[in-house]
Amino acid sequence: MPLTRSHIRATTEAYLARHPNERDSLAGLLSLVDGVDAPASRAALPGHVTCSAVVIDREQRVLHVGHKVTGLLLVPGGHVEDDRTLLPAALREVCEETGIQSGDLCLTPQFLGAPIDIDVHDIDANPAKGEGALQHFDFRFVFYLVPEQHLQFTLQDEEVADARWLEFADVRSPTLRAKLLDARSQGLDGQPEPVNASALIRDGHGRYLLHLRDQREGIWVPGTFALLGGGRNVEDVSLEATLRRELAEEAPGLEVNGLTPYALEEATSVDGFAVPIQVFVGRWNNDPETVDLQEGVLLRWFTPDTLEQLHLSPGLSDLIRRHAAEHPPASKPPATLRLLGDEAPEGTELHIVGVHLYLEDNHGRILLDLRQPDSAYAGNTWHFLAVH
Repeated sequence: MPLTRSHIRATTEAYLARHPNERDSLAGLLSLVDGVDAPASRAALPGHVTCSAVVIDREQRVLHVGHKVTGLLLVPGGHVEDDRTLLPAALREVCEETGIQSGDLCLTPQFLGAPIDIDVHDIDANPAKGEGALQHFDFRFVFYLVPEQHLQFTLQDEEVADARWLEFADVRSPTLRAKLLDARSQGLDGQPEPVNASALIRDGHGRYLLHLRDQREGIWVPGTFALLGGGRNVEDVSLEATLRRELAEEAPGLEVNGLTPYALEEATSVDGFAVPIQVFVGRWNNDPETVDLQEGVLLRWFTPDTLEQLHLSPGLSDLIRRHAAEHPPASKPPATLRLLGDEAPEGTELHIVGVHLYLEDNHGRILLDLRQPDSAYAGNTWHFLAVH
């Protein structure tokens, strides 16, 4: 999906809500967003949107690259291409210019997916390319470097001459330097920490509550069973607050008791950067059908011995099995109802080839069956109940 005008406008307005004194200086950007040209197109004049990445290491230094054409020392960045949003455009640019892998970067709790700075700078005319003088409206996003050891750079030879790390006080851009120094007092220290919280919910019978995610583009691991939870907001006072907010939004009525930190996991976002996750464990003993699920497809209890039949989010099987081994259940799960032979209701005929059962309740919900991943036909897909 191409970058949308509405996304650029929403990102700009959210930034101006934090920096209202910059509205006048960003008047050109606001006019561009409300104009007829695509704001991120290189052809848009008298200016267009660009994106940069502010990468901070564990020594609180910022990555800069030397550009061959201008001779300037800048944070990595450039034009928007076929990027989904502004943030992955910044991520792509730093990876292209320095050779850093996207999985070696993560968001910061202070800014998450919001820009730290929107800079306006003039670009001289380039007669060789038939380009006149223009302006760049540069959205700058902050990332932490995840590995403790510095990485070997693979510079983009045609554009980048060198790369170096600069202290906050030595950052070349005055507006970025001021915002970095201010954010240091808010904990911007270069140390990666969880920005996502998930709930490992169990009952007293060794069962774990899993959430089947929607099968659609633009969401993390679509169509898989995963834990409930989500990303931190800047307003969240803690990761537990993040999780309780997410539970209230995703599954109203699911009141989990005794949430305590259990494990630190790491996932990969839709855009490819690392996502540190704080997993909490909690207790709940009710029927998932009583939950008014707002996101995803369904909630179900599963025992560890059934996990191999499911399409799970990465690492979830190991996480559940590890917890189950450390915390054996106090009792076995309740028995499930099975219809065999003469137990079938009156009028049921067994073993008829090609029978599909359509079941719909009073709320218009249709009962579907998820086939096992290794099924000979249509594995890992939903279908009507069927027998041969």
